[in-house]
Amino acid sequence: MAKKVGIALGSGSARGWSHIGVIRSLQEAEIPIDVACGSSIGALVAGSLASGFLDPLDRWARKLTWSYLIGFMDVMIPRSGLIEGERMTNYFRQNLSDSNIEDLAIPFAAVATDLKTGREVFLREGSLMDAIRASISLPGIFTPYRRNGQWLVDGGLVNPVPVSLCRSMGADIVIAVNLNSDIMGKPRLRRMANPPPNGRNGENPQVQSRWAAFLNQTAQKGNLTLFRHLFQEQPEKGPSIFDVMATSVYIMQDRITRQQLTVDPPDILVKPKLSDIGLLEFNRADEAIAEGKLAMDRMLPKLRDLLD
Repeated sequence: MAKKVGIALGSGSARGWSHIGVIRSLQEAEIPIDVACGSSIGALVAGSLASGFLDPLDRWARKLTWSYLIGFMDVMIPRSGLIEGERMTNYFRQNLSDSNIEDLAIPFAAVATDLKTGREVFLREGSLMDAIRASISLPGIFTPYRRNGQWLVDGGLVNPVPVSLCRSMGADIVIAVNLNSDIMGKPRLRRMANPPPNGRNGENPQVQSRWAAFLNQTAQKGNLTLFRHLFQEQPEKGPSIFDVMATSVYIMQDRITRQQLTVDPPDILVKPKLSDIGLLEFNRADEAIAEGKLAMDRMLPKLRDLLD
């Protein structure tokens, strides 16, 4: 009987586009993926594979620009997070997929964290997009997601690279992808691209109007630089609030990942070199995908030995 191959895709915000490259490497090598699990951004990519919309996600990610991203950021007066996230998930529902997890071609599960108990929650049934929305809810950035009476947040808080979940779903060989293996202690903070002049982006008129409306709103409040203060690093003033919150979470996740991978090591550990890609630089998908593919290509000989 052929061995079942499972992928456990880790958390890492914009660096998560490299998961697409990992999958492309396996597809080119004609190695089937029998189980797909993910935490945070890893849940989005694993879910896209399991539901058959990896190709549309790939194309969408590669064309992302900073101005296009603005259209998905329903920034609000902070209550329990800066971004509601509904625009983004509704876009995916309408343009990609919103299948039930039970109906997917490949067994799939996402990891989230119960905000009240601190326990990990495995999402293996119901709406795919609801599961992804819960798993990507980075504390302080996205508002928690309410599901079946629980407030759920980012799965990376408790299980950044869900190897154990992948094994429990029947994978004989687990390929784990750790996005944060080389980011701690390195001086990487790069400035994000500035918004386009006069709201131009050349791709989406709706985004242009949203960007203009956002500028008008912040100008009326006397806070034209609000968005920059929240999301962009300014070298003369230090990291933004987003960088502080997100990097703090990933420091914690890095420690948890090291411990978990020691206790329950995967059969193949893929570690793309992504330290120069910022947590919010979703517009750098080409680079991240290429690095993910390169990292998986290096591990193919070992994987073939395990399969044989």
